[in-house]
Amino acid sequence: MKAIELHRELTRIWQGEPGWRGVFSSVSHTDLGKRFIVAAAVFFGIGGVLAMLIRAQLATPQSAFAGPEVYSQIFTMHGSIMMFLFAIPMLEGLAIYLLPKMLGARDLAYPRLTALGWWCYVFGGSIMILALLGGVAPDAGWFLYPPLSGREFTAGVNSDVWLLGITFVEISAMCAAIEIVVTILKFRAANMSLIRMPIMAWYLLATAGMMIFGFPPLILGSILLEVERAFGWPFFQPELGGSPLLWQHLFWLFGHPEVYIIFLPAAGALSTIIPVMARTPLIGYGAIVTAVMALAFLSFGLWVHHMFTTGIPHMALGFFSAASVLVAIPTAVQIFAWIGTFWVGRPKFTLPMYYVVGFFVVFVLGGLTGVMLAIVPFDQQAHDTAFVTAHLHYVLVGGFVFPMLAAAYYWMPHATGRTRVMRIGIAAFWLIFIGFNLTFLHMHLTGLLGMPRRVYTYPAEAGWTWLNLISSVGGFMQAFGFGLFAIDIALQRRLGNRSRRDPWDAETLEWAMPTPPPQYNFASLPTVSSREPLTHERNIGAGLAAGKGLLGRTIDGRRETLAVDIVTGAPEHVVVLPGPSRLPFFTAMVIGGFFLSMLLSLYWLAPVFVIGTAVMVWRWGSTTGTIHDPGPVDTGRGFTLPTGFAVRGSVGYWGSVLAIAASGTLFASLVFGFFFLWVVAPNWPPPGGYGLYLAEPLIVTAGAGAAIMASRMGMRGFHRAEGSALAAAGGLAAGICALLFGAVRHLPGPTDHAFAAVGWMLVSYAAFSALVGILMQVFARGRISSGHVTAQRPHQFRIAAVWSDYGAGVAIAVAWLLAWSSATL
Repeated sequence: MKAIELHRELTRIWQGEPGWRGVFSSVSHTDLGKRFIVAAAVFFGIGGVLAMLIRAQLATPQSAFAGPEVYSQIFTMHGSIMMFLFAIPMLEGLAIYLLPKMLGARDLAYPRLTALGWWCYVFGGSIMILALLGGVAPDAGWFLYPPLSGREFTAGVNSDVWLLGITFVEISAMCAAIEIVVTILKFRAANMSLIRMPIMAWYLLATAGMMIFGFPPLILGSILLEVERAFGWPFFQPELGGSPLLWQHLFWLFGHPEVYIIFLPAAGALSTIIPVMARTPLIGYGAIVTAVMALAFLSFGLWVHHMFTTGIPHMALGFFSAASVLVAIPTAVQIFAWIGTFWVGRPKFTLPMYYVVGFFVVFVLGGLTGVMLAIVPFDQQAHDTAFVTAHLHYVLVGGFVFPMLAAAYYWMPHATGRTRVMRIGIAAFWLIFIGFNLTFLHMHLTGLLGMPRRVYTYPAEAGWTWLNLISSVGGFMQAFGFGLFAIDIALQRRLGNRSRRDPWDAETLEWAMPTPPPQYNFASLPTVSSREPLTHERNIGAGLAAGKGLLGRTIDGRRETLAVDIVTGAPEHVVVLPGPSRLPFFTAMVIGGFFLSMLLSLYWLAPVFVIGTAVMVWRWGSTTGTIHDPGPVDTGRGFTLPTGFAVRGSVGYWGSVLAIAASGTLFASLVFGFFFLWVVAPNWPPPGGYGLYLAEPLIVTAGAGAAIMASRMGMRGFHRAEGSALAAAGGLAAGICALLFGAVRHLPGPTDHAFAAVGWMLVSYAAFSALVGILMQVFARGRISSGHVTAQRPHQFRIAAVWSDYGAGVAIAVAWLLAWSSATL
């Protein structure tokens, strides 16, 4: 196929629907990545305006600018927007836009899942902003500590807006995390082994893994607090066997990894930009990868760093203090590697470099104050003061915003095909840099002088006036700088000069395509032999555009890309991706209906939307697969590969494994809450001998075990798959019915005591997991009957088996946990 004909045909296949229909049906990672970035920037602007209102209020003592109720909403929404609606979605957008391009693929692993995440993000964020405009925004702090956030002290819907809106947004984050991990592991250029991946991919892999295991505790905490507010289940009420400290543990199990989730993608951008600007390969690639993975691992052992003043044992204080100091080591490894790269290279001081240098100054200062706060005696003095606020902003703005501004200028020529036309960006940098340090450097001093966080006013005799005034002036200077940055980006987008394909002389694959990029990224897919393909392989871009790579042709209008072996990068199979669809939009609408019904206390309506969500997911699954065996595919260059429908380890299977890992983390967090309350809460367990007796867990084990055996038999001999699917569904249904029967007989009402509330939550989670497994097996049975699943195309049956096995395992674990608790009473 000639190059021109190839590009024309690929454009026809990969282009979205025209006009407004395309807005709601697009599944292009390029479009969705840009949408995430733009929306996150808009939310950043809103959060910035709220920050200016905070600084206006605190500029002078006894200010009448805002009352305590309004200020509480402003303060809470500023933190919530910056953490949940700006930082995480911005890194999602960067990853969604860049990853396939950097890895040499045509799209992400699950294009429709990306679209679902986008709509959940937009709807969840809109709930938060509309609540702010309506005067019912969250007002209990962005960490929503009970009992302040409980119904007793926040009777309106303010806290419900946070709990439901943020949980809705977290669905988007979980979709992105699964998408990123599978894409990095499976959708790479041929022969791109793990040690040949661009360094940015390692950073995003670690970040997405942390999201999969770090977000479920927050989601669980939000569910528990909303159930307590809506139905009176006393998870956090000490008088009924609960504890408000349970919320703090669940929140910071998410909250401290969140800091590194935000930092790592920005550090990945730095590790990508610095070698290009220094005109030399990155120093210490292996050491940086090791440091990144160590940082991801250590971040989960630091959550009590935020709870040093809650009365935990001295041994625990020492352990978590040491862990908080230890985490500085992998961070330092990266910083010294970046400095070493500059040292051996020949740096060119372009505009992105201004922000790179700004990062070094601001982030290192923030890291030093972080080490100070890791020391228990100092933390006990500075806890809950403006010193902590200053440290937080030095770390997050220095570690995320400055690198993201550098990344914006670095990748803008790629997204727009244009270069800058004016020098506004340099003025913007100095306003941001000077304004930021004026704002937050002085907040360290106000904190050391005793100014608490979250106060809306202060007396003149406290001695904080001149420091707060300087901080407020610096805040407004910083705001002007961000305004100039936005103007500069808009001018580059509209008026910039046309740029050549690779204006920076970079080394990663995203610069081997035309800019701005076509929807299909590469006319043919690359095969790499080094970590810097643009440096070591001459004219790779021209060769790919001419169709000389893999899949340099089209078949039956299919959207195709390559899946590789996870470790070696050897080509494994061809993945057929879905085209434009409005199913993600409608699915997000139905999920949004559930959250709105809960927010408006229409609890009777919520089950309707739960059923509607199940119907939408069923419909979604029904549009995948094929009843025709496409057979092996000639990809060119000597490779003949099967399609993803015919392999055991399909991308759908790996996505299910990761989703189950996230669900399992939520379950483990719930079990942690059960034992935490058992240890620390008063009146736990309550007298009365509650819990399951021996008969119920034996029946649950028999039914769930039969379900597992049936699914295993179906995978061993596919001629028995139809019967195995129904047997697995039946066994799982019998097991969960036994569990529910035992709970009704032996557990008290969930409003009586936290023991019963947690017990019923465990049973509810087990029932939900089992129901998902049953529906998956019934769905698989229908797909077998329709001819979509055969011995040659078994991937959907394998996916159903994984989900039903997980549901069975959870049912068995919950049954025996409740039986054990009964035996120990």
